[in-house]
Amino acid sequence: MSTLNNKVILVTGASRGIGAEVARELANAGAKIIVNYAGGKVEAEQVVAEIRAKGGEAIALQADISRSADVTKLFDDSIAHFGRIDVLVNNAGIMITKLLRDTTDEEFTRQFDINVRGTFNTLREAATKLADKGTIINFSSSTTRMLLPGYATYVASKGAVEQMTRVFAKEMGSRGINVNAVLPGPVNTELFTKGKSEEMIGRLAALNAFNRIGEPADIAKVVVFLAGDDAKWISGQTIGINGALA
Repeated sequence: MSTLNNKVILVTGASRGIGAEVARELANAGAKIIVNYAGGKVEAEQVVAEIRAKGGEAIALQADISRSADVTKLFDDSIAHFGRIDVLVNNAGIMITKLLRDTTDEEFTRQFDINVRGTFNTLREAATKLADKGTIINFSSSTTRMLLPGYATYVASKGAVEQMTRVFAKEMGSRGINVNAVLPGPVNTELFTKGKSEEMIGRLAALNAFNRIGEPADIAKVVVFLAGDDAKWISGQTIGINGALA
């Protein structure tokens, strides 16, 4: 069933992991997709090929969201191709986990440049270029509700995203644009599993109600709902998608 009525949706960081699954699920619901990537051109083009193989419409566009000029071009090129952008999904992000005392200046800056400045850059463009009555879905993390050693700078960056979400929802309401953030728990992606032992993953899985880590599809299905018109009265919210983890 096509619930998104040919909406044009920009998904940042959509070449792999959660972003790629979000792009596929949105396309399955009838949306036209801009698959943004920073360095994964081959993977992004594969996501586009998969969408087109099922009869959908999609293009891949490169942009480093931490660079404002890249983001301006990303929005302008998307609108030049599809005529408008109805929904922005701010999925792109990185996770550097280290004890605060061991975190370098460079790691701190990189985490905030992508997670915070990147979201700021896309929201600033969306403020004037997203279609009226559009939707914005930012990605935070359920780790902002937990006290996990090694996550200090990561949760600080995602906490900033949550606060921007709340304020921006008030700023954009006059144009009928709703703004929310989703907070996934542990998800079976390279971003989460890289560097973790099976034992550690198992311990984290045991913290939620279903004794498993999430799958990208668990997150993508909620994003599909939030991107649709039935969710328009939801705005300024931070929504956990984590199996009762936090």
